[in-house]
Amino acid sequence: MRHTLPLAPQFYVTAPQPCPYLDGRMERKLFTALQGDAAGALNDSLSQQGFRRSQNVLYRPSCTDCAACLSARIRVDAFKPNKSQRRTLKRNDNLVRRATSPWATEEQYDLFRRYLDSRHADGGMADMDVFEFAAMIEETPVRSRVVEYADRDTDKLIAVCLTDLLADGTSMVYSFYDPRMTRESLGTYVILDHIEISRETGLPYVYLGYWVQGSGKMGYKSRFSGLEVFKGGRWEAFQGEDAYSAELHPLSTDPIAEQVANISLPDLSHPVKL
Repeated sequence: MRHTLPLAPQFYVTAPQPCPYLDGRMERKLFTALQGDAAGALNDSLSQQGFRRSQNVLYRPSCTDCAACLSARIRVDAFKPNKSQRRTLKRNDNLVRRATSPWATEEQYDLFRRYLDSRHADGGMADMDVFEFAAMIEETPVRSRVVEYADRDTDKLIAVCLTDLLADGTSMVYSFYDPRMTRESLGTYVILDHIEISRETGLPYVYLGYWVQGSGKMGYKSRFSGLEVFKGGRWEAFQGEDAYSAELHPLSTDPIAEQVANISLPDLSHPVKL
């Protein structure tokens, strides 16, 4: 018997679990599998509706009493670096960019472990071993690249970003860097360079993941001009941190069936293979 994948994606909801960003809160995610020849089209469409990719899964928050997580992207033509960001670019002018196929290396994993142990020792990825790391990098059904940043003189690996290439932008799936180089502001630099990558390739956006109201770990995203957030089913220009609230009354949360019904899906009847 031949088994085929369902034409329309099936959506599911995770069980509530402690939020990794805000103490005392619970998170819940709406998700669907990303697979088959239409994976690229689905990734493009759902990324434009606030979803994020993790390996072969697309997800977005669906919390019952919190609205802190807002998908964020930078509109490239509206971005202008501030004084601090210009200094960051100058401090890192010794780095060279290398874009490769999504293939994990021992050098990447060593850098990844140093980054986690220093910055996120108590996070959900803290126990990730080399095989799980390889899966994170390599298990992608869409157009992805590993963007490496190395010292021009020593060729030492300094920073890495797993990046998806969407129809309308670059999506920074996960980035990590040498945690000892605090003065260089490498996290900011990698975002600045992805703005340049999008500009070079004629793509209008850089997708950053989630800006989380009240989370110090995610606050840096609000420092970029041209920032947009996905709220109320549409993208809007970021209004400033004080314009948003993490509070959400449980009765204002749409039922899951209604959330799924409001998701726009691409035409998957004639998928294009990547």
